[in-house]
Amino acid sequence: MATKTQKEVIDFGFSEVPRAQKQERVAEIFSSVAPSYNLMNDLMSGGVHRLWKDALMDWMAPRPTQSLVDLAGGTGDIALRFLKRGGGSAHIVDINPEMLAAGKKRRDLQSFADQLNWTTASAEALPIADKSADRVTIAFGLRNVTSREAALAEAYRILKPGGRFCCLEFSHVDNPALSKLYDFWSFQAMPRLGRYIARDEAAYRYLAESIRMFPRPEALAASFGEAGFAQIRIRSLSGGIAAIHSGWKLD
Repeated sequence: MATKTQKEVIDFGFSEVPRAQKQERVAEIFSSVAPSYNLMNDLMSGGVHRLWKDALMDWMAPRPTQSLVDLAGGTGDIALRFLKRGGGSAHIVDINPEMLAAGKKRRDLQSFADQLNWTTASAEALPIADKSADRVTIAFGLRNVTSREAALAEAYRILKPGGRFCCLEFSHVDNPALSKLYDFWSFQAMPRLGRYIARDEAAYRYLAESIRMFPRPEALAASFGEAGFAQIRIRSLSGGIAAIHSGWKLD
């Protein structure tokens, strides 16, 4: 049984905050970095995040008959790729209105306006009908929810039978040499980039810390199973810097 302390506090990077405050703290971070979010993604990853997102689409193989709900969808990167690959429609859900506003300004998304919906909501409490989505995704957002169990349960709930859920997230590097280099980049270079580009060093220090606190791939896969997903698979990317988890709702 969880202790009182375990129930009332939750990790926020390497520190702990009252569980009720995490959502607000995360929202403050993304409100701060929203205008420079896409640029910082390119700078932090050297553009490799684009390859990871393309790999996610390769696994999903979108079709014109399929609808996507992208949780923590922010500025629309995943939805854009889904529609470009031939997906039918995309519903972008994010708790942060500033992130959604930045996405709506993107010229490359405007040509798909009639295939897009935008909703401000938490991944843990979706205003979306049961069994209504063919595909559900979350990319680099599961670390930031207060309850992963609630977010996974919601993803399962809104999927149609036969639907698929995919999570693209930072993961854990096991190679010692790569891990050392990655730690330097995460804890030294990224916060400095955040300071000069996004004007928010603390936000990118939190990013590095939250990655280290996230469950290892096998533990996350177990959480998928507990939420009801079947045929769970893991694909490691870039030596474990990121990973894709996939699960199906069979009935």
